[in-house]
Order: sequence, then C-alpha cells, then structure tokens
Amino acid sequence: MTDISIRKTGHAGHITLNRHKALNALTWDMCLAIEQALDDWRDDPDVALILIDGAGDRAFCSGGDIAEMYAAGQRGDLDYGRRFWRDEYRLNAKLYNYTKPIVTFLHGFTMGGGVGVGCHASHRIVCETSQIAMPECSIGLVPDVGGSLILAKASGHCGEFLGVSGDRMDAADAIYVGFADHYVPQDAWDELKATLIKTGDLKAIESTERAAPAARLADWQDEIDACFGGANLGDIYRAMPDTPGPAMTHARKLMDRNAPLAMAVAVKTIQAARHDPHIENALDREFRYTYRCVAQGDFIEGIRAAIIDRDRNPKWQHSSWDAVTAEDVAAMTRDLGKDALQWKDKA
Repeated sequence: MTDISIRKTGHAGHITLNRHKALNALTWDMCLAIEQALDDWRDDPDVALILIDGAGDRAFCSGGDIAEMYAAGQRGDLDYGRRFWRDEYRLNAKLYNYTKPIVTFLHGFTMGGGVGVGCHASHRIVCETSQIAMPECSIGLVPDVGGSLILAKASGHCGEFLGVSGDRMDAADAIYVGFADHYVPQDAWDELKATLIKTGDLKAIESTERAAPAARLADWQDEIDACFGGANLGDIYRAMPDTPGPAMTHARKLMDRNAPLAMAVAVKTIQAARHDPHIENALDREFRYTYRCVAQGDFIEGIRAAIIDRDRNPKWQHSSWDAVTAEDVAAMTRDLGKDALQWKDKA
C-alpha cells in the first residue's frame, strides 16, 4: 500500500503515514493496515517498540479523509461512515491499550483522526512545528477518536476550552494539557529514530529531549476555568465576561464559527469522560454522536462548507448556542442499543 509504509527494522515495528500531498489524511484502509501491524507485532519477540511517523514536512496526520464520507452521505449511504468509525475507534482503543511502547513523532499538523493515531501512544514527541487540535466542532462533528478522554484529563477545564473551540496547541501547550510528552527539536529526530530502531531503548528519548517553551494555556488557565466549568454550553457562554481577557476573546471568535449542536454535545462527552475515564466508554459515547451525525447532525453541511464548496459559511441547523435544547443534545447522545460499538476484534 503506497499510502502507508509498514516494516520491521532493527528492534522496531515502523509505520509511516505516506500521503504527504494530502497531509497524511487517514483513510479507512490505512486504519485497517495499522491495526493489522499492531496485531502482528504484539507477540513478536523481535519488536521491542512501535514507531509511528508521517511523511513530508507539513503534517503527521491532518485528520480523517472525510471527502468520501461526504460523498456517501450525499448518496444517502449512512453505513459507510458508521463502518469507518467502528474500525477507526477499535484501532484507537488498541493503541491506547497496547502492551508495547509506541513512540509517535508529531510534526506539523496533528488533528482529529491524527490525534487518534498519534496521541494515544505511550511516548508522544513534539517539536517546534507541532500544531495539535481537535477541530471537529467546526465541521459539525464532536471531538472523537478517544479525544474526549484526553481532553477530560487536561488541566482544569482546558479540555472544554480546546474541545469546544477547536483551538490549536503548539508543542508547549500540547505537553501542558497532556496531548504530548516530550519536546525534541526536529533536527534531532532522524538520529533519535535511528537510535530507537537500533537499540529499542526508550532512554534515548530522555537524553534527547529539551525543555519546552512556556505554555500559553498555563497563562490562560484561570480565565479558562472561570468560564468553562459550567454544566453545559449555555453556562459557558453566560459565564463569559462583557470585557473578556485574551483567552475568552480568542475562544469566542472560534466558537462563533462552530456548530452549536456539536459544541453542546462536546461539553457533555468531555464531562462524561472526566467521570468515567475508560477509553472504550469514551469512544462509545463519541460513537453515539458520529453514528447519527450524517442523518441528524450538521456533519454534511460542515464538510460542504469546509472542503467541498470552501465557502466557509455553513448553515447550521441551530442559529446560535441558545437555540440548542437539552432534548436536542439527548437525541444525539442516547444509547445506541444493538448498534453500539462492540469491543471484539475485526469483524
């Protein structure tokens, strides 16, 4: 498969996302290939660790390849996206629970589905070009691929701030809130990868990492906590002061572009993951929304505005945050019964 390179080298199982012209956007086949490699290497005594990186200079992985989901939705095919997400979420859980170390190199854009591949790893490396985000609410989706759990574990209420706004984190912010672990300048990456492959010794990371710059979100923490600790999206908006500081000025600009229904559900899924911090349950809650998002949500309109027509002017089904009702949220988050995620291996 040319979209992904999978090989055993030295003491490492090495996976490279290889769609650099598409910012290494994740296809369904790539998800299945990564999962198969993890299965093959789980009990392989020659593989001490897994190394995952992305080709090109611009991105580790910019997200899932959503153009086909749009095409399927336009055809009235609801099953395509549901099958894709079932397989992708199973991979996310497998990465989270993997028994061998996984080292990911998160340069450039790591967003959406890229977070699902890169940020459940045991050793997540960032550099001066790293830009990490969960921008799903901007296309009528919610932070998924297990992202609600990472957000729930973030400092204070940074998880709600990042999940609802879709704000981008640099390397320092990503380490501060728990999306990454180690700052290593990118010019040291090739040597570090070679050492890991040759030795299988994770101590090479510690000897190469450097102190990350100061985190912007640390400076914004008090302002974020004062506004984003509410029980629902309405509470968050109502807590914003008439004369906002830098964090709320920035957040409000981003939030005003996003789908109100998606933001309301995102608050609930992040809060739920904070009280129930199990990856399978977080993914199950996310799937309740993604299962319904084509038929009932704003996902198709969000993709149209972002990547099809590119007019950046989506017509959301709710005109503003205060038009979303509790019943609207409940309709997107109810248990799916027989259609819920099943935590068995590949079907």
